[in-house]
Amino acid sequence: MDTRENILVTEDEMIKQDAFLQMVAEKNPDANKKYIINTFGCQMNENDSEKLSGMLEAMGYMRTQTIEEADLILYNTCCVRENAELKVYGHLGSLKALKNRKPGLIIAVSGCMMQQKDVVDVITKKYRHVDLVFGTHNLYKFPELLYMTLNSEKPVAVVSDSDGYIAEGMPIKRDHGVKAWTTIMYGCNNFCSYCIVPYVRGRERSRKLSDIINEARVLGHQGYKEITLLGQNVNSYGLDLKDGSNFALLLRSLEDLEGIERIRFMTSHPKDLTDELILAMKECKKVCEHLHLPIQAGSNRILSEMNRRYTREQYFQLVDRIRSQIPEISLTTDIITGYPGETEEDFAQTLDLIEKVRFDYVYTFLYSKRTGTPAAKRQDQIPEDVKKKRFGALLELQDSIGRQINEELAGKSVEILVEGISKNSFSMMTGRTRTNKIVNFKGKTDLTGQLVNVIIDNTGTWSLEGTLVH
Repeated sequence: MDTRENILVTEDEMIKQDAFLQMVAEKNPDANKKYIINTFGCQMNENDSEKLSGMLEAMGYMRTQTIEEADLILYNTCCVRENAELKVYGHLGSLKALKNRKPGLIIAVSGCMMQQKDVVDVITKKYRHVDLVFGTHNLYKFPELLYMTLNSEKPVAVVSDSDGYIAEGMPIKRDHGVKAWTTIMYGCNNFCSYCIVPYVRGRERSRKLSDIINEARVLGHQGYKEITLLGQNVNSYGLDLKDGSNFALLLRSLEDLEGIERIRFMTSHPKDLTDELILAMKECKKVCEHLHLPIQAGSNRILSEMNRRYTREQYFQLVDRIRSQIPEISLTTDIITGYPGETEEDFAQTLDLIEKVRFDYVYTFLYSKRTGTPAAKRQDQIPEDVKKKRFGALLELQDSIGRQINEELAGKSVEILVEGISKNSFSMMTGRTRTNKIVNFKGKTDLTGQLVNVIIDNTGTWSLEGTLVH
């Protein structure tokens, strides 16, 4: 069954979903069912998975770390790059044998991939052992859809084409006790020529400022020290509300919340980053000195063909304005190598921009053709070997710059928020500076969640090591 519907998320609808939460829980009275969620993609997908986890636990499921133990397996998918999609198909194929051994196992797939009708068709026809398919706009209806699945002998597939309204009040299960993500808006209006997001996430919809503040206030009371505000383009937050809300106002409104020590956000579009926002970043003491500002390419010709709506010269000017107000800020960016039609001269201009801006870190991606986007239809696709060669040259340059920037911190004292035990060494604790640099140091686990000062002893490309200041 493939149902595509228009949705209006009213308070009555959320009450209805609460009823389905209880109805599913009643089918699992012993609370011994286990679930596992595998998440692909960005932080917004991670935040969606936290909500799915919250709903599952409200329905009596317990989390497990092993697929073999699970009674429900859910893949929350991403379609920004082809590799992520191929991994999902590979995982689904490998589950067929497990489904044969455990007929009662529920296999569900959600997320951005499911907003593409051709993908839903492939899954429902080729992967018949999948029990439930739903999209990003149907996330709030998960309790109802799971109830339908548990009471049906046929697979359930419900994907909405509507942007809909924002559903508030969903249960949420966050793992990290120090940091929390808070989605402030959904969708994107920019239609960059390479990007599938507007087609699967819909148009921009901002949450009410009061709802965001209330969520952040609760997080502070729960002991979270840092929040990261999420959106495809946080700089355009509030413009659709028509009530005077904007992102600068939101930052200022969060500044005095009790318990919250640090505020971060991503992602920012250069064309919408205003002087008003820069001033708010400067004046709000809890807003960290780190800005992720995707440039994507250094060539004006490529930027125009990407539909980015700014030039390299405008980007340079924006960086100058930011650094003049916040000299200590760290800048990170995204760059795509091998966009269709990219020449050696275009790529040279990208390298030139990296040398001139001197980013602290660059997230580099090989161009991935996404069906339905203008760039995917172009005939001048770049060969894979050329993409990879340029990718390597870009990494070599940026790694050198990143190391040089980090070396400037040697011997200096930096404030870090301790996040817990380091993943790389159980004998070390780890945290981040306000400029979002990872610092490992020797310390006790009871420092988790505290702000401490560390003297930097050793610097590297990806992280720093230091000594705790007692």
